[in-house]
Amino acid sequence: MLGYRFGEFVPNNDGKSKFEQLLNMFMQLLVYTSGDVAEALQWLNQLDQQYGLTDDEYGMGDFQRELREKGYIEEEQPNTGIFQLTAKSEQSIRRRSLEEIFGKLKKSKTGNHQTLFSGAGDEQTTDRRDFQFGDSLDQIAMTDSLRNAQINHGLGEFKLTEDDLEVVENEYKTQTSTVLMIDISHSMILYGEDRITPAKKVAMALGELITTKYPKDTLDILVFGNDAWQVELKDLPYLQVGPYHTNTVAGMELAMDILRRRKTQNKQIFMITDGKPTCLKEGAKYYKNSFGLDRKIINKTLNLASQCRRLNIPVTTFMVATDPYLQQFVREFTKANNGKAFYSSLQGLGNYVFEDYVRNRRKTVR
Repeated sequence: MLGYRFGEFVPNNDGKSKFEQLLNMFMQLLVYTSGDVAEALQWLNQLDQQYGLTDDEYGMGDFQRELREKGYIEEEQPNTGIFQLTAKSEQSIRRRSLEEIFGKLKKSKTGNHQTLFSGAGDEQTTDRRDFQFGDSLDQIAMTDSLRNAQINHGLGEFKLTEDDLEVVENEYKTQTSTVLMIDISHSMILYGEDRITPAKKVAMALGELITTKYPKDTLDILVFGNDAWQVELKDLPYLQVGPYHTNTVAGMELAMDILRRRKTQNKQIFMITDGKPTCLKEGAKYYKNSFGLDRKIINKTLNLASQCRRLNIPVTTFMVATDPYLQQFVREFTKANNGKAFYSSLQGLGNYVFEDYVRNRRKTVR
């Protein structure tokens, strides 16, 4: 009788050392703990006690020692025993987020946003055309031109004329300035659902994507709650949700101000949010309404969306909530801006951001 023989399950670690296995989990935990090294190590210890991550030959003490020796953590002050992340760890978290969401990408020396125009651009295509006055010498397809000369003039007396020349058609590539807006209002952790961690991972991955594959592009990141302010890429692992309302107007105004100072022709705003605008700042005071779509707040938000449309700044909204009345607001916002909207689960958020950034499609997904 045919059947199956079951043995002891041995997990596949792809030849990774014990340190590399623990490091991967440690880096993941750091995103959830907002860069708190002590809390991440405490969670890792609990996982070790429950699942036996270490053994008699390699313990958690060995792992912590290697973290210090290899430059992933350092003491805030000498002999205090309080550790913080190093720049190496911050970059490692961004790179791992990129690999997790987008896959591995090789570094490029130029931007990579193709347009519909051809000419003296950056990227060669397979298309050929006749030589025209003004074409540069490096565009000439020598093999094709020599072949034309032999066909047109024969092999007896070789000569190469202007009519024999063919040039390689090139595509222009554009530089893009992007502002990524992240909602850090209290609703991003309400109802037992952690929405801020996926948003941070997407932001870190997008930052690493731009610096490695599109280094001529710019990415500015801002967060918005009661107010809006810029954050650096290196600060993203430490980002936390606060007891804030959602001042989308402040975020849009700051994003527009940032893009106004950018000299690139192509500008765009990505906004990751899970809720409706609930707050405005009027002088030194805040106008707040958490209970519904307040028309005073909504109208100011829609006015800014229209301003962006007139400035040719599309806004792509990534809504991570499924409430019908919230989606109705996003539809109004998208219509006012003539932008795009994605209603995404937390798991699919990274794919949506990546595809929209790279493909730059003129499409609204509902």
